[in-house]
Amino acid sequence: MYHKSSRVLARKKFDIPKMYQSPIIRKVKEATKIIDPMKKDLEPSLLDFGPVQFYIPRFFGFCYGVENAIDIAYRTVSENPEKNIYLLSEMIHNPTVNEDLLNRGVKFLFDTDGTERISISSLSEDDIVIVPAFGTTLEIQEQLKEVGIDPYQYNTTCPFVEKVWKRGKQLGKKDYSLVVHGKHRHEETRATFSHSADHSEVVVVLNPEEARILADIMTEDRPLSDFEKYFGHKSTEGFNPLEDMERFGVINQTTMLATETQRVMEILRDAAIKRFGEANILDHFADTSDTLCYATNENQSATLALAETDADIAIVVGGYNSSNTMHLVEILEHQFPTFHVRDKSELSAERIHHFDQWDKEMKETQDWLPTEKQPVKIALTSGASCPDILVDEVLLQVLEYFDETKEVDEIIAPFEEKLEAEAVK
Repeated sequence: MYHKSSRVLARKKFDIPKMYQSPIIRKVKEATKIIDPMKKDLEPSLLDFGPVQFYIPRFFGFCYGVENAIDIAYRTVSENPEKNIYLLSEMIHNPTVNEDLLNRGVKFLFDTDGTERISISSLSEDDIVIVPAFGTTLEIQEQLKEVGIDPYQYNTTCPFVEKVWKRGKQLGKKDYSLVVHGKHRHEETRATFSHSADHSEVVVVLNPEEARILADIMTEDRPLSDFEKYFGHKSTEGFNPLEDMERFGVINQTTMLATETQRVMEILRDAAIKRFGEANILDHFADTSDTLCYATNENQSATLALAETDADIAIVVGGYNSSNTMHLVEILEHQFPTFHVRDKSELSAERIHHFDQWDKEMKETQDWLPTEKQPVKIALTSGASCPDILVDEVLLQVLEYFDETKEVDEIIAPFEEKLEAEAVK
């Protein structure tokens, strides 16, 4: 049984299935932890295979919340072979992990957009329902309780998502409204909206551009009627920014760009200053910067450092519906051609299939490797829900396209030596 109250947030080790464990990338990560235990150095590691080189960022891949979810889900499946096991929706936004759980007999109750696959009313109290890392809504929690299922018994909600909810509740008790920076259709934002709406008036903004619109409405530089046009479908019923934003705070979907969340806060804080005066700002705007997820911050900071390298191209591995992965792509594509792939199956020497988040479609690029120059330098990273083994496989796949590359064991040896030296201390 994995009750929420029994989870120990300080726990650092998780039981991750061997099929997701990486013989290459794991050693790089563990060695950099030894070299930089205080997490101050964001310089990427360089894996030099001769004709091709890879820049590996300081932070990427599975975060605490994802490892927690995988640990609980796989133990639940292993320990309950005779029971019907359901996930509310995708546990994390990685197709490899979700497909494996489906192959093990787990069924999804909802699609990622909230479309019902299996009615909760058809379940019994003997069935098991795993709440995904994104959390779920209060409405779904009540539906589960009605059929005798405890929604907290197998709850993999990320602790940092729960931290956002807790901060929102603290503000709600002080009569603050809440602005959620997030994608209103995303499972996490739907869950955060539901929990927040239980105690506060709530509106969701997607980006700084929408924050400016909301700010202008709040300061009456735009007509109040614009609120319904832009935010009526993603706010609590009757939300009135002229009244409900007299006291407010900004909380966030944990996988959004941290720099964007900060900008949304600044825009709305400036609007509050314009309306109420700087001397009174603390009575009207709550500082909620403590809700930003540490893993999102670390991964995005490391990706910004990766973007400063002299790489020729970048490859980002991860699910095509993964918000945090798409933000890594967004950071890198400003610097060099960047390809978002699910796994090594998208690659060949001649072409690469990759997801374009702006056109929301798969594309094919021919002659994607700049082999006219050597060494070819590739920035390689992945999203927080992507197993490191998939990054290993992409790296090994790319190596096959070059002649006379150095052996993996030779390149990884310095990292192994650091690990061995640490082990004998």
